[in-house]
Amino acid sequence: MTENNNNGLEIAEQLQSSQADIWRVFRIMGEFVEGFEKMSTIKPSVLVFGSARTKPEEHYYKLAVDVAKELVKKGFGITTGGGPGIMEAANKGAQEAHGSSCGINIELPFEQSANKYIDKDKLLSFRYFFVRKLMFFKYAQGYIMMPGGFGTLDECFEVLTLIQTGKTNKVPVVLMGKDFWEPLLQWVKNTQLKSGYIGEKDLDIFKLTDDPKEAAKIMFDFHKGKTLTPNF
Repeated sequence: MTENNNNGLEIAEQLQSSQADIWRVFRIMGEFVEGFEKMSTIKPSVLVFGSARTKPEEHYYKLAVDVAKELVKKGFGITTGGGPGIMEAANKGAQEAHGSSCGINIELPFEQSANKYIDKDKLLSFRYFFVRKLMFFKYAQGYIMMPGGFGTLDECFEVLTLIQTGKTNKVPVVLMGKDFWEPLLQWVKNTQLKSGYIGEKDLDIFKLTDDPKEAAKIMFDFHKGKTLTPNF
């Protein structure tokens, strides 16, 4: 009798787990639908990545403000991860230049809350990182990669991988902050390239500059005369 009871409990637990997974699928689908509907109405934008921990008095915060302004002058909107730090700086630059300022936020128990420089009609919040990432990569017309932590490096290398493998359209990727990126790029060249893990042409996927006007020009020149569309 006890064995039958145990079997019954196991079956009930399995059914409960299965039902939870089904409802999770619906929540995920809902986030995709909401994201697609909202992002399809937002002006073609350049996505700015960077640390949430960068303070307004720091050099890279000010650099992110400046590059966002230059991008707006070239006709682009600005999209960020919606949080503080570099994300806030880029949204601030967009608003100060009277451009479109979008934030794709993630719900976290710490560190991440939407910054005040996002246009009220252009704030999206997601529960799932992978849904948020898809919104980043589907609609970005280019990427500005500022210094940051694990999340920034994850996003940077995922963008490079998607372009390298042809899973997304080729768009400009600009690394800003030479002091931060150059040691990593030396490792890429001296270890990955020399070991044959990447090809010489893979180094052409990105550009390195600390000049906001040059970064904006790279984006503008790439898209000049083209129709701006989603990447996949």
